[in-house]
Amino acid sequence: MITFPNAKINIGLHITEKRPDGFHNLESCFYPVGWSDVLEVIPANEFSFSSSGIDIPGDPAKNLCVKAYELLKNDFALPPLDMHLLKIVPIGAGMGGGSADAAFTLTLLNQVYNLQLPTEALENYARKLGSDCAFFIQNKPVYCYEKGDQFADISLSLKGKYIVLVYPNLHISTAEAYAGVMPQAPSVNLLEALQRPLSEWRHCVQNDFEKGLFQKYPILSELKALMYEQGAEYASMTGSGSTIYGIFEKEVNFQNILPHYTVWQGELTS
Repeated sequence: MITFPNAKINIGLHITEKRPDGFHNLESCFYPVGWSDVLEVIPANEFSFSSSGIDIPGDPAKNLCVKAYELLKNDFALPPLDMHLLKIVPIGAGMGGGSADAAFTLTLLNQVYNLQLPTEALENYARKLGSDCAFFIQNKPVYCYEKGDQFADISLSLKGKYIVLVYPNLHISTAEAYAGVMPQAPSVNLLEALQRPLSEWRHCVQNDFEKGLFQKYPILSELKALMYEQGAEYASMTGSGSTIYGIFEKEVNFQNILPHYTVWQGELTS
């Protein structure tokens, strides 16, 4: 069985407070995009995990796909299998690529082995793997809050718009991003701001990580400005960086504009 774990973007991101457990409460809109990895699972005599494409740092035995398999295996009699991940979505890019891989592993195993886990149960398993993993179970636009693992429906569709994502080959760790943020109550109601016309978002929909990271890495602010120069209706950094995206009315070929960076572009389908 093959599945395609896709990335997400943050539309607005406010860090509202530091939690007693060391995490942060936040609010954001998570929105799925088509930039995807490829995950294949086949029966085997013993469990194995391998990857290709982008090099994944760390011990392969601790990969989130492996952790997802082991999490379900604790509760179900899963047979051994061979798991291969073709890593395409950049790492440390603010797009939740690793979280998507974990969530799609849970969903795929649920389907292949007929575990009959409902959506809520899958989300609870996903929450044990990472704060934004649960989003990728339903994989639809949502308003998220608390650690980014609690969701509320949101009336928002960008279907038919074009999105350009630029990863400037710059890895930003979560710890580095949070070091430049002072949690505070947002001055703008994000849910209300997202109901405004897309062209007005640039004035009211903000990512709190941008201020500190743009000062440290000027290329990020330059890429955001370039999006607007090329006609973006809205542009932002996603997550804790470093990917910058722009939403356009029409297709724009950024592959020619930024040949030395990693670029993905396509039509939004949600």
